[in-house]
Amino acid sequence: MPRRIALRRSAAPKTRDRRIRATTTRREARREAAAAAGRCSSSGLPRSGSSTPMESSPTHSSSSSSSLSPPPSPPDRQGRLTTTQLEQLRVEQEVFGIYRLFHGVAPHTRSFMIELWRDKHIEFLTRGLKQLGPSYHVLDANRPWLCYWIIHSITLMGESVNSELEGNVVQFLSHCEDRNGGYGGGPGQMPHLATTYAAVNTLITLGSEMSLSSIHRENMLKFLLQMKDSSGAFRMHNGGEIDVRACYTAISVASILNVLDDELVKNLGNYILSCQTYEGGIAGEPGSEAHGGYTFCGLATMILINEADKLDLPSLVDWVASRQGVECGFQGRVNKLVDGCYSFWQGGVLALAQRLLPIVHKQLESSFISGVQASAECKKSCNFTAEETGQDDNLCRDGTSHPENEGELSDFGFSYIGRHTECDPLFHSIALQQYILLCSQVLEGGFRDKPGKQRDFYHSCYCLSGLSVSQYSWSKEDGGPPLTSSVLGPYTNLLEPVHPLYNVVVDKYYKSHEFFSTL
Repeated sequence: MPRRIALRRSAAPKTRDRRIRATTTRREARREAAAAAGRCSSSGLPRSGSSTPMESSPTHSSSSSSSLSPPPSPPDRQGRLTTTQLEQLRVEQEVFGIYRLFHGVAPHTRSFMIELWRDKHIEFLTRGLKQLGPSYHVLDANRPWLCYWIIHSITLMGESVNSELEGNVVQFLSHCEDRNGGYGGGPGQMPHLATTYAAVNTLITLGSEMSLSSIHRENMLKFLLQMKDSSGAFRMHNGGEIDVRACYTAISVASILNVLDDELVKNLGNYILSCQTYEGGIAGEPGSEAHGGYTFCGLATMILINEADKLDLPSLVDWVASRQGVECGFQGRVNKLVDGCYSFWQGGVLALAQRLLPIVHKQLESSFISGVQASAECKKSCNFTAEETGQDDNLCRDGTSHPENEGELSDFGFSYIGRHTECDPLFHSIALQQYILLCSQVLEGGFRDKPGKQRDFYHSCYCLSGLSVSQYSWSKEDGGPPLTSSVLGPYTNLLEPVHPLYNVVVDKYYKSHEFFSTL
């Protein structure tokens, strides 16, 4: 890998206070924040992650955290709690301690604590581009993902890589591309839909003509069709598993490369519909438990194939919104712990649903009408009069919504991002930003799952993506900067907006859409 990386600062507006902030004041804030972190550690709360991202998390004693945490449950009650419930209490105590500490420090230290530490994150990310430690050998089959997580994170912060590094990345991914289409996890490895998605998103994020033209679209379409199963769904690889994740990665790649066609879409919506559970969320496969990651994949896929109205959207929104817990972050499943990566997987679902509210309202109206009609039929069978049933002819109209065809299938991602919405966020966006900045952000750079875990590139990517989704969740139209009240901390925290269907920066998506639309 190259020894140098050139970074271009974002054009995000700088506040006057930050420009004139004295160096000594900033050093004092850093010292106080570091001392606060030390107090957290001595009170049973973990310090920021170490410089070795893959090492296991240390075990912390909870006996000394009572000064910063709610009182523990009575011993007799704790004896009846499950392991998961005890772990949940421990996480709540740690997060509560961080929030309590945050509100107890001096104002200038508080400002520093909710600042996005861009320089530290860039340092952590670029170091990963140069060299990874031996513990990363377990990700040998995920090397395109490492490219995507790191480069997407850098781009979200308004930075770019130099042409030398871009050339190296494009060349490496070309070695991962199979001659019959698709990308493997490394040179010589079999093509896989997950690493294909990561490779394509990386090349689109780089955004140059060299990177975009390196993708062989005809072979890609052949590969995607080979992964198509008779059920309508997709396999992750030749002979591999069938699930909603495979469906999303296939359709996302086909859509963003402008090769999506009716053959790829055939019966796909019915398969995803069969994965929606009684709770409202979407499982990885029929009969499994609803999961935040699969819910995002399922909803995004249904939007891209113009069949989102087939899903029970009101119950889906209700299930996802209920996953934002007392910690202010999201959990991935019911009765599971909070995790920073679901800031995007769950927050992204609600960002998608925010533009689908006309369909949601229609479905709620239709559900109400159906309930009234069923009640009226029951009363009629019991010899109630028409006046007593309260039946109204106006309630017999069709309450379902069938979106008009907005053009070719590959245009849906483009038309969707431009939709106007009058709705406020469907989740507490400021609270989510608070969790990301205070509980997931690591002082030395990078982001983590939760307090007590180590930083890594995966959580750095999806915490930053979720932070962007939160910051722009109050924007009514694409392209407009959010109000200062929508951004927790200084306005310099503002990231680049992401396209919620693909999780690539919007400007990069527009450039790739223009490029592939002319082919």
